Amino acid sequence: MKSKARLTSTGQSVSVSQLKQMAQLLDDVALSSLAIARRYASLDACGWHLNLSRNFLDDEADAALVEFGRNMGMEDAIEDLFEARQINASEHRPALHWALRLPGPDARPEVEAVRKSLEAPLAFADKIFKANRAKSFRTIVHIGIGGSDFGPRLLIDAFPNHHAEGLEIRFCSNVDPLDLERALKGIDPESTLVIGVSKSFTTEETLYNLDRAVTWLKAGLGEKWQDHVALITAAPQKAFEWLGKKSKQVFDLPDSVGGRFSLWSSVSLACMIACGADWFRELLAGAYDMDQHVRKTSLQHNMAVRLALLDYWNSSIRGNRMRVALGYSSRLRLLPTHMQQLEMESNGKSVSAEGSPLPYATAPALWGGEGSVGQHSYHQWLHQGTYPVAVEFIVGLDPNGDPTGERSLLAHALAQAEILANGRSAQEISRDEPDLPPEIVLQKVHPGRRPSTLLLTTNLTPRRLGSLIALLEHRTYLVGKLWGVNSFDQWGVERGKQMAGTLKTVLKNSGKADDPVTQSVIDVVRIQSQK
Repeated sequence: MKSKARLTSTGQSVSVSQLKQMAQLLDDVALSSLAIARRYASLDACGWHLNLSRNFLDDEADAALVEFGRNMGMEDAIEDLFEARQINASEHRPALHWALRLPGPDARPEVEAVRKSLEAPLAFADKIFKANRAKSFRTIVHIGIGGSDFGPRLLIDAFPNHHAEGLEIRFCSNVDPLDLERALKGIDPESTLVIGVSKSFTTEETLYNLDRAVTWLKAGLGEKWQDHVALITAAPQKAFEWLGKKSKQVFDLPDSVGGRFSLWSSVSLACMIACGADWFRELLAGAYDMDQHVRKTSLQHNMAVRLALLDYWNSSIRGNRMRVALGYSSRLRLLPTHMQQLEMESNGKSVSAEGSPLPYATAPALWGGEGSVGQHSYHQWLHQGTYPVAVEFIVGLDPNGDPTGERSLLAHALAQAEILANGRSAQEISRDEPDLPPEIVLQKVHPGRRPSTLLLTTNLTPRRLGSLIALLEHRTYLVGKLWGVNSFDQWGVERGKQMAGTLKTVLKNSGKADDPVTQSVIDVVRIQSQK
C-alpha cells in the first residue's frame, strides 16, 4: 500500500501542524489496510512483545512521529530522569522511584539514600517470612489510599499462589466506616498486623482508619498493641509521635518517590511479607530491566517512547478523548485501576509546568477491566457504540496454566482486536447468513476502524510484571514531557482535600457553607437527620 503521509526529508524538524495534516490524510485509509501493511510494526523488550500495527499510522507518519519526539527532547527527558535532575519543578526535586530498583550501590548520595530505604522493610519482611510468623500473624490489614493502596493491592492480587501459607491480606482505603469494618470482620487482634501508609502522615482517610484500627487492637491486646502496627511515611517524626518513640516499625518513604510511583518502596511492605523479600526483589529486577531498556535504547526501538508518542498522537493529534485498557489475565485484573491513577493523576492537566494554558488535549479518560469478562458487558459498546476509542490489550499468559484456558484467553484477545479494527460489513453478513432480515443484518454490522495496541508476554512472572509496571511509568512521564506538564504533582487532588476539610468543620459545627448549592444539600441532610 502506498503511503499517504509524507515527511519531506529524513531528520527534518516536524511540527504539530504537519502531524495533524498526516493524521487527516490517514483518516481516509482503511485501518485494516494500514494494519496489514504494518503487521510487523512491533518491538520486544524484557519479555514483552508490543504490536503497534492497528493504529492510524503508516511508515512515514510513524517516522515523523519519532522525529517529532526527538525534536521535543525525549532523549533529554530520559537523561534528566536517570541523572536525578529536578524534573519535579513544582516541588524542586528529582523523581527517584527508579532508584529503588537499582541492584547495587550508587555513588550519588541522594540516589543511594532512596535505594537503601528498602533495606529495613525488606529485612523486617524477611524475618517474618523466614521465621514463618505467618502462623502468628495470620492477617495483615493494609490501610492506605491512592498510591498507597492501588499498587500493593495489584501486587497481592496478581500472585496469590506466592502468598505464605495461612496468611491473609486485607485492604482498607475508604473513609466510609464500613470499609474498615469489613477488613476487621472475623479476625483476631492477637494474630493481626496493621500496616498504615501515608506519605505526609496527614492523609485524612488513612489516619481515621488507623485510629479506629488501633482502638480495636488496644481492646484486644492492651499494651502489646504497638507490636502489631507498622507505619510507612516520609514524616517519621509524626509517625513516632503517633505510634510511640520506642517503636522500630516505622519505615521510610522517600520524598522523591511519588505516591503513584511508590509500589517499589516500603509502601509494599504487606507484599514483601506475604510473598517474601526474594519475590519482591524479582519484581524490582524486572523493573530495573525495563529501566535499562528505556535508558539505553534508541527512540525508534524504545518501547516506552513509542507508547508515549502513540498516546500523544491519539490524544493531541487525532483528538481521542478516551482509552480503554484490558488486562487479559486474571493476574492483571487490577492493572487498569493502577494505570488510571498513574496516568490521569500524573497528566490530567490543562496548564503547562510553566503555567501556560495548553492549546491541545492531554491525558484522555482511561478506564478498563478484565478480559474476557468485559466481553459480556462493555465490549458491545466498544464494537458498535457511537464513540470509537483506542483500546489496549495487555495479555499475560501462564505457561503452567491449563492449556485449554490459556489458548482460549489468547484467542479471545486476538479476536476482539481483529474485529475492532476490521469490522464486519452488511455484505459479509448477508453472504454468510443469507436468510437474515435486512434490519437484523444492519444491526449486526461492525463498523471497525477502532484502533488498538497489544502488549503480550507468554510467561507472566513477578519479574515481567515489574517490567510492565515500570514501562507504564516511563510512558506516563515521557508523554507528560511531550505535553509540557509536570507529571509529579497533583494540585487538583490537593484542592479537593482542602475543601473537604472546610466542609467537615461546617458539618460538625452546624455552620454554613459558602456555596449555595452545597448549603442546600447540607440543609437536606440536617432535616433528614432530625426525623
